[in-house]
Formats: sequence, C-alpha cells, structure tokens
Amino acid sequence: MQLGMIGLGRMGGNMTKRLEERGHDLKTYDPSVESTADTLEELRDQLSAPRSFWMMVPAGKITEDTFRTLLGLAAPNDVIVDGGNSNFRDSQRRFGEAREKGIKFVDAGVSGGIWGLANGYCLMVGGDDDAVAQVEPVFVDLAPEDGYAHVGPAGAGHFAKMVHNGIEYGLMQAYAEGFEVMKSSEFDLDLHEIAGIWRYGSVVRSWLLELLYAAFEKEGGHLEAIRGYVEDSGEGRWTIAEAIAEDVPVPVITAALFARFASRQDESFAAKVSAALRNEFGGHAVQAAKQA
Repeated sequence: MQLGMIGLGRMGGNMTKRLEERGHDLKTYDPSVESTADTLEELRDQLSAPRSFWMMVPAGKITEDTFRTLLGLAAPNDVIVDGGNSNFRDSQRRFGEAREKGIKFVDAGVSGGIWGLANGYCLMVGGDDDAVAQVEPVFVDLAPEDGYAHVGPAGAGHFAKMVHNGIEYGLMQAYAEGFEVMKSSEFDLDLHEIAGIWRYGSVVRSWLLELLYAAFEKEGGHLEAIRGYVEDSGEGRWTIAEAIAEDVPVPVITAALFARFASRQDESFAAKVSAALRNEFGGHAVQAAKQA
C-alpha cells in the first residue's frame, strides 16, 4: 500500500526501509534528511486518496504541530497514524478533533528500537475498526509474526505502550541492581560471562539480557566508558500517574523511575540532610564535602 512517512530518524527511517523491502510505496517528509517531499503539503500531493499519513516524530510539541498541519491538509477519509510515544490522553483528544473533520486517527504504540528493521516492531494499535483496517497491511509487514494487535479504541494503543515502557523501567532496574551486587561482591565475577550464560535456559533470560551481554561485549565488563546517567522519556511517569488514579500499587516501576532521578545527581542533597541529622542527634561523624 501507499504511505506517507513523516520523520526519518532512527525509528522512522528503518520502518520506511522495512516497508519498502516488503513492496510498499513510501513517500517521505523530514526536513533534516533527503525525502521525497519538501513540505507536508507536497507529501499530501504525492499520495492518492484516501491518504495514509504516519507521524514518527518525538512526542510533544513536534507531534502536536505536525498533527495540526495535517488536519489542515488532509481530506475526509484520510487517516493519520501517530507512531510516537504520545500520551494516550493526547491521542484521545486528537482522535476527537480529527473525527470532527471526517479524518481518521490511529494511535500506534511501537516497540523494537534500532533492531526493528531486521526483527520487526511490536505494534499496539488503537482506533476505530475502519481506520485500522485502512492501514493494516503496513502494521502486518512492520511487525514480526504475532507481533501486532488492534488492542482497543482510540488511545488504547498508546496506553498499552505506556505500560509496556513502565514495565521496561522495572526490568532494566532489576538487572542493573543485580549486576551491581555481583560487581561489588567478594568474588571476582566475570559479568560478561554470567550475562552470556543467563541467556540460555535461565528463568531471567530476555532480549534485554541479550542487549546487556552485547553492551559488555562492546564496552567491557565494568562499562568504564559509560556514565551512569539515565534519562526517562515520560512513559514511566505516566504509568505511575495512571496507577495512582486507579488506586493500583506499582512499587517496582515507581522505584525504578526514582532510581533514574538519583542517577542524574552529582551529589544528593537529601543524603546531606540525613548525614547532618545523624550528626545532630547522635553525634555521628560527617565527611567533608568534596571541593570543586
């Protein structure tokens, strides 16, 4: 089928290649790289009605601006797919705004990272049946076998992806803590080797573990060249916020997000407060602050 891909970064570029390899007709727009169109209007004119647009741009202002522009350019029965990590509430709103103009909207949660070109992308899709059906040939060819599902109405795709990423936070933190315990132990353990054998037959084997093994392979078993500074892109926060709204306990995901916050501190002020209090009430010694 024919598709207009907007955004040719690490994800959008590889998704375009995967679809072209499977016979789809891709028209593209990205102001930063060579594309078939120089503007969104030109991209529209390169597509046959009813058109299918796929936004693969960062969540937030860029997605909102792109969506607004497409609303002004698209015609009734065209479909707009948001494949970025947008908040599901924004997707529900965009669905409603598009419907007022007779334009279809689909939210597609996409997982697969830079490996998706070869391995395929797991797709969690939300939207009306007719809108999803219009783009389904693309979903099927982007995903590996059994890796795509229409999970529910508008917003459901990005909701499922949000929770997916919250779970990812917890898994990553569990691996991180376990390997730090081993690194700090009295044993001179080969962490690269252990990550390697855990990939086979172990209860904790996973793709994330395979990626950790690859990181040890590339960076060395102690990851000396990597700073332990961990960002978050928002989905963990949103998962926790929804859990609070639903009275659902999510202690692992919450602790994993807070661990990311802690990783960004050169020195914790909270720890200074605790040290000062221990000195005041118990006379416990304090250590002098490091001089810059």
